[in-house]
Amino acid sequence: MYRFFNAINTHLRRDLAAYHVIVFLPLRTISYTSQKRVGNGDSTMVLGKRWKDTAETVIIGGGCVGVSLAYHLAKAGQKDVVLLEKSELTAGSTWHAAGLTTYYHPGINLKKVHYHSIKLYESLEAETGQAVGFHQPGSIRIASTPVRVDELKYQMARTHWHPTPQWLITPEKIKELFPLLNMDKVLAGLYNPGDGHIDPYSLTMALAAGARMYGAQIYNPALVSGLTPTSDGKWDVQTPHGTIRANRIVNATGFWAREVGQQIGFEHPTIPVHHQYVVTATVPEVKSLKAELPVIRDLEGSYYLRQERDGLLFGPYEREEKMVLQDSWVRDGVPPGFGKELFESDLDRIMDHVEMAMEMVPVLKNADIINIVSGPITYTPDLLPMVGPHQGARNYWTAIGFGYGVIHAGGIGKFLSDWIVTGEPPYDLIECDPNRYGKWTTVPYMCSKARESYGFNNVVGYPKEERFAGRPTNRTSGVYELLKGKASMGFHTGWEQPHWFYKPEDNAGYKPSFRRTNWFGPVGRECKLVMEKVGVIDLTPFGKFMVKGKDSQKLLDRLFANTMPKVGLTNISHMLTPTGRVYAEVTITQLTPGEFLLITGSGSELHDLRWIEKEAAEGAYDVDISNVTEDIGVLGVAGPKARDVLQKLTQEDMSDASFKFLHCKPIQLGGINLRAIRISYTGELGWELYIPQKDMAAVYQAIMAAGEDEGIDNFGTYAMASLRLEKGFRGWGAEMNCDTNPLEAGLDYFIKLNKHADFIGKAALQEIKAKGLKRKLSYITMDTDDVDPEGNETIWLNGKVVGNTTSGAYSYTTQQSLAFAYLPVELCSVGQKVEVEMLGRKYPAMVVQEPLVLTEPTRTRLQKKSKA
Repeated sequence: MYRFFNAINTHLRRDLAAYHVIVFLPLRTISYTSQKRVGNGDSTMVLGKRWKDTAETVIIGGGCVGVSLAYHLAKAGQKDVVLLEKSELTAGSTWHAAGLTTYYHPGINLKKVHYHSIKLYESLEAETGQAVGFHQPGSIRIASTPVRVDELKYQMARTHWHPTPQWLITPEKIKELFPLLNMDKVLAGLYNPGDGHIDPYSLTMALAAGARMYGAQIYNPALVSGLTPTSDGKWDVQTPHGTIRANRIVNATGFWAREVGQQIGFEHPTIPVHHQYVVTATVPEVKSLKAELPVIRDLEGSYYLRQERDGLLFGPYEREEKMVLQDSWVRDGVPPGFGKELFESDLDRIMDHVEMAMEMVPVLKNADIINIVSGPITYTPDLLPMVGPHQGARNYWTAIGFGYGVIHAGGIGKFLSDWIVTGEPPYDLIECDPNRYGKWTTVPYMCSKARESYGFNNVVGYPKEERFAGRPTNRTSGVYELLKGKASMGFHTGWEQPHWFYKPEDNAGYKPSFRRTNWFGPVGRECKLVMEKVGVIDLTPFGKFMVKGKDSQKLLDRLFANTMPKVGLTNISHMLTPTGRVYAEVTITQLTPGEFLLITGSGSELHDLRWIEKEAAEGAYDVDISNVTEDIGVLGVAGPKARDVLQKLTQEDMSDASFKFLHCKPIQLGGINLRAIRISYTGELGWELYIPQKDMAAVYQAIMAAGEDEGIDNFGTYAMASLRLEKGFRGWGAEMNCDTNPLEAGLDYFIKLNKHADFIGKAALQEIKAKGLKRKLSYITMDTDDVDPEGNETIWLNGKVVGNTTSGAYSYTTQQSLAFAYLPVELCSVGQKVEVEMLGRKYPAMVVQEPLVLTEPTRTRLQKKSKA
């Protein structure tokens, strides 16, 4: 009885080989002395094959991700694809992975990555002739608490508009699929048929066979000893066998990613984590089954469990205080020669999970352990990989930080291959952009977040999720110290930014929920403040760039679809991809002749800067581009009394006649020099004040003191989101991104197809316009109860999926839920009724004329017209 438990306890007392197998393979000493080069160019023979001195793409790293990219690039027809592996393919994390594969992911477009991976793995053996050991018994995510059931319903609402097969199933169905479960606590399950597991070694070898079949060259052992950029944007990749001149390089080196990055000055925020799993001997109850058990993920127990031959494989995710980081590798580097070795296991760390697993799967109690694996897997601070071209180095790409490399490998290989071949991402995946991190991502922060993220593997995934480890970073605004005790803070690319503010009577603190929670009332109070009085918001996290020089306007005209503003004016402009999709939305102001201030969202700072720098370099524009994000603080002042407050502090005439909408002026406010732009993302009368960080607190305090009689107060980003939706303002990353074109997003006003400059995406947009649109962004209101749309919910009509929401909120001004949504053109007429799925229910919704609330400039203009 309880043999599994006792076996583990016995191991804690002494090492018994019957229960404990740790694979410490001898370190390989790689000698290059016998691998001499003969001749020059492609006639050189190295490692038994022809050596290539040049390559279109050099991939560094022979794990499943790197090999997948080589396979996809070669299959797509790219010539001269070279993969360099320092020891042998699968060394690092791939070879010892548990090999789980699942369609499920809470991220909208990461579902596509998983989908592409599984579809590839299903056909790879037939294509390459190499067995991959792919098992597809399905998987079940088990909910054993009511909030977990809500989580499953929340994820179902975000899945129906995807091709991913996923179903919410009853306890009875769960028992049918996995008859060995104790059903006492099981309330529901999320079932993905087609999920399962694959042999990571066989998968990688099949991908390698496919890569070679399509013409890629794989060299190993081939250590990359140096990386040198050339003046024309290429790279010299040094190895002991010789140097390869590459048009681009891709770092796909797993837990060696930091060391490769350091060769060119980057400190990639990746760190190895000790992950353990246990394999049992034959379990009679498992062996007697007629079909393979589905993989289960016990969310409360924080572990996965699957069938391994006639036994079971069990892998937990320990809590933050117990899990182990291999932080010495961050400080000192990975030990030379480490490749196919494992760490000493520590079963004491997982005993809590063992007990929960035995309760859920009672046959574990009598199982014998035959193997314990404790190996390194790589984590980033937020658990998502870093995929794509890296800002700050031309033609340097990363595919690193994969905590789940096996399921990501196929889809990421296809994603990156498409991007490299076509020049733009095939779909939006900014959550995995390597440029979401910056110099603020210190080693202590990275370690703290990796601990938190490992424990978050099975934590409830709420909307508006916040994680607090490692915060604040050194990236705080000039008013952070004044606001931190008054607000619930959000985290935006290293910055702390208020989401909403407390009052003494409020239920304060971060209390997430799938339904309306403690912030619902206070956010309504802040919306009313901005609509009726005057509010102040910290907008410092905006990305801010200065572009100036002889070719500055020429460059920006090439990059942006709008015309450039004249000196002292501001406009909203969009960068498009070559196929006419929205890469970025930027506010542009021409400060002086040829000097432009560009403002973008906090989450797209380096994402946008990289795109701008790439075009400037490739077009040889004579410009100077500087990132001033951390130098300049930003305060937004909005509301009908905003002018009255600011006028008390400046000699500048703030009247409509003197300071018009979308105008910018240098002003002195409270004795401090700054720039003011008359613009407001709430749609109300307002200004954004661009202030030197050192002066930000003084300006804020002066504004708050001056506005006492007007009832001034703070407001946060939740209120701003509600107000912008009421006004019909689109948001980048929601209504528009690399999955949408600006015409279907309703951005026609900002797209100047008749402007003289041949901006990127212009020809594609002209073709899109000529062909006509198949879908359009619509504005819908909803009849709801205690739940409001967040975005990405499925839209139904007559029992069929017809679209999806992009963002949503409660409109406090009109007292109803509203959302933007993409619908087929034929369903976009005002009055069209549909249903929006939220938490297992379909709520009535209707397309309405936008906006629900007119912007202040529009209201003012209509009032003047009416009087006239």
